[in-house]
Amino acid sequence: MALQPNLRRTTISRSAANVDEGLRQYMLGIYTYMGFGVLLTGLVSYFIGTNERLLLSLFSSQGMMYLLMFLPVGIALWLNLGINRIKASTAQLLFWVYAALIGVALAPIFVLYTDTSIAKAFFIAAAMFGGMSLYGYTTQKDLSGIGSFLIMGVWGLLVAMVVNIFLRSSGLDFLISIVAVLVFTGLTAYETQLAKASYQEDEAAEITKKKSIIFALQLYINFINMFIHLLRLMNSNRN
Repeated sequence: MALQPNLRRTTISRSAANVDEGLRQYMLGIYTYMGFGVLLTGLVSYFIGTNERLLLSLFSSQGMMYLLMFLPVGIALWLNLGINRIKASTAQLLFWVYAALIGVALAPIFVLYTDTSIAKAFFIAAAMFGGMSLYGYTTQKDLSGIGSFLIMGVWGLLVAMVVNIFLRSSGLDFLISIVAVLVFTGLTAYETQLAKASYQEDEAAEITKKKSIIFALQLYINFINMFIHLLRLMNSNRN
C-alpha cells in the first residue's frame, strides 16, 4: 500500500511528459509549415523579381494585379471558414498556393528596394517574430484581452489603407506602417498562445494537422505583414 502514492506520481509524471512531448511536436509542426511557407514565398518572389521580362509580363496587366490582390484573400477566407469541410491535404495545398501567390505579389520589392534593405527588414522581422512567439508560448498571462484589441486594430488598419488609396498621404502611410508593425508583432504572441492552448493529446491526426495549418497561416500572415511594413519604414527606395 505504501507504494501506491509513488506509483500514482510516476503515472502522472509520465502522462505529463507525454503531453509535453505531444505539444512540442504540435508546435514544431506549426512552425515547420510556417517556415516552409515563408521560404516558398521568398523563392517565388526572388525568381520573379530578378527576372525583368517575367516581372513586366505579370504586372503590366491590371487584371493580374486584381487577381494577386483578391485571390490570396479568398484562399485565406476559404481556409479559415471552410477548414472543417475540407481534407487536411487540401488545406495544405491551399496553404502552399497562398504562400506562392504572396511571393508573386511581393516580387516588385526587388525593384523598389535594395537587397540590403530587404535583408535587414527580413532579419529584424524574424527576430521580432521569434521573440514575441517565444513570449506567447511561455507567458502565464492571458493575452485574450490584448488579442481582441489587436484584431480590432487590424480592421482599423484596413480602413486606413483604403482611405489612403485616395488621399495618398505619405504621413498617413508612415503611421500605418508603424501601427501595423506593432499590431502584427502583438498578434504573433497572442496567436502563439492560442495555438498552444488548442493542443489536445488524444485528438485525431487529421484534425491536428488541419489546426496546424490554420495556425501556421495566421503566424505566416503576421510575419509577412511585419516584414512588409518594416521594409516601408526603412524607405530605401532605389529611385
